Amino acid sequence: MHERVLREIPKEIAGLKKPPKRLWYRGDPGLLQRPKVSIVGTRRPSSYSRETVRLLASELAKRGVAVVSGAAMGVDAQAHMGAGTANTIAVLGNGVDIRYPAINRSLIESIEEKGLVLSRFEPGFRATNWSFVVRNELVVALGEILVIAEAEERSGSMRSAEYAIKQQKEIWVLPHRLGESTGTNALLREGLARPIYSVEAFVSRFGKVPTREMVLDDFFLFCQKHPTVDEVLIRYGERLYEAELEGKIIVENGRVSLA
Repeated sequence: MHERVLREIPKEIAGLKKPPKRLWYRGDPGLLQRPKVSIVGTRRPSSYSRETVRLLASELAKRGVAVVSGAAMGVDAQAHMGAGTANTIAVLGNGVDIRYPAINRSLIESIEEKGLVLSRFEPGFRATNWSFVVRNELVVALGEILVIAEAEERSGSMRSAEYAIKQQKEIWVLPHRLGESTGTNALLREGLARPIYSVEAFVSRFGKVPTREMVLDDFFLFCQKHPTVDEVLIRYGERLYEAELEGKIIVENGRVSLA
């Protein structure tokens, strides 16, 4: 599979103070049009964090949300796998022709084939400490919100929290016991993040699980965002009325949602 350059920089990234001039990719750039949630965290998560991240990513993917992460070991890998490689975006700290870290090689290859791999670095570029920092900024920028599953203070994930604050993104974290995940607990203590006490309650903000015939349908994905009637008509025309007659959507107070 050969790498390509995106025709346009995604609007979420174009708004950065120093946006990349080009983005290389392998896979399906159509995932960039979906609602997106960024999930990051430690490379050495607890079993609780691993299991919860996989469940969270899976439930988001069922609702048409693309899960964004950095393809690293630990929380990143669990997020990609939980979502399923067809529903995830991996942002790399190296060129897209390099599968790093080696332990995630097969995972990254699967995302290339079914999902989307992105990088602001030219093919052949090998990762450095600073390139991971730059990678983290893109991971945060792409998501509507940022979830930090587990992180210690002064970690890369806490740098991601700084980016989210600058970008005015919501930060959500998994609740942890005292003395564990000191970084996310500090965010809660300082009022900079909100806890995910219920996966179901959290993912419900992204709509419902679609019926079988609507899975990965662009119309369904668009309606998950609760658009206005005019927005749906401009984009999909009379399909709005067809879906309403079939009982698949509800039009109420000028907005559209799934039935």
